[in-house]
Amino acid sequence: MKFQGDTITWQLEEGVGVITLNRPEVYNAFNREMDRALTTALKEAASDADVRALVITGAGKAFCSGQDLNDRSDPNIGSLSLGESVRERYNPLIRTIAEMEKPVIASVNGVAAGAGCSLALACDMRIVSDRAKFVEAFVRIGLVPDSGSSWFLPRLIGFGRAMELLVTGRDVDAQEAVQIGLANRLVPHDRLAGESIAFARKLAQAPTRAIGWTKRALHQAMDSGLEEALEMEARLQELAGKTEDFREGVQAFAEKRPPRFQGK
Repeated sequence: MKFQGDTITWQLEEGVGVITLNRPEVYNAFNREMDRALTTALKEAASDADVRALVITGAGKAFCSGQDLNDRSDPNIGSLSLGESVRERYNPLIRTIAEMEKPVIASVNGVAAGAGCSLALACDMRIVSDRAKFVEAFVRIGLVPDSGSSWFLPRLIGFGRAMELLVTGRDVDAQEAVQIGLANRLVPHDRLAGESIAFARKLAQAPTRAIGWTKRALHQAMDSGLEEALEMEARLQELAGKTEDFREGVQAFAEKRPPRFQGK
C-alpha cells in the first residue's frame, strides 16, 4: 500500500509503515497542510493492526527543519497565537507518537531542527545518517523549546547537557548525537533507509503487543516511583501472558525453533 501526497508520502510493506515528510524544497519544514497530513497518517498507523512498526523520515537533504517561517497558508498568520499554534498543531503529533503502542523509529537523514528536532526526539529510537544534525533552534529566534523537547531531551541525555543544547541552540552532529545518547545508531548515509527499514522489520516480526506495553511501561515509569512501576509491570505482564504471542513463544522455546509472532 502506497500513498503519495503533496506534503507527506506513506507506504506499508511487510508490517512496516514508512511516513516520509515531503517538502524537500524547504527542508521539510512544517506548514499547516503537512501538520494535518502527518497527524492523520500517525493516527491511522496507530489504529491499523497491519502496521506493527513505523518509520518516519524526510525527503531530500533534511529530516525536518521545523516550522516554515515563510508559510502563508494560514489565514490567521497575522494574529497568530504561538501558544495556540503549539497546542493545536504540534502537541497532537507528539502525543500520538508517544501514546502509540507500537515502535516508532526516526530515520534521520539530515538536519532535524526546532519542531523537527522535537519530532525526532518523540520517536522511540533514532537511527541517523552521517549527514544528520540536531539543532534545538528555538533560542536562535528568541523562543523556548516546544513540541516535547523540554520533556524528551533531558530524559535522553540528562539535565545539564539538555540545558546546554537548549540555551545555545548549537548544532549536534551525528557522531556526537550517538555519543551523548541522543541517537541510537549511526550509519553511512547511503545505507540509512535500508538499515532503518530492516530494523523496523525485525520489530514488526517481534511480539509487537509486548513491545507496545513495554513502551507504555517506560513512559509511565519515568514519572513514577518504584512501587508504581512495579505494579504497572505486574498489570502489563498479566495482559502479555494472555496473548497468542506468549503461547507461541513458550511453544517455540520448548520445540527449539524460532517463534512466529503475529502481534496478537
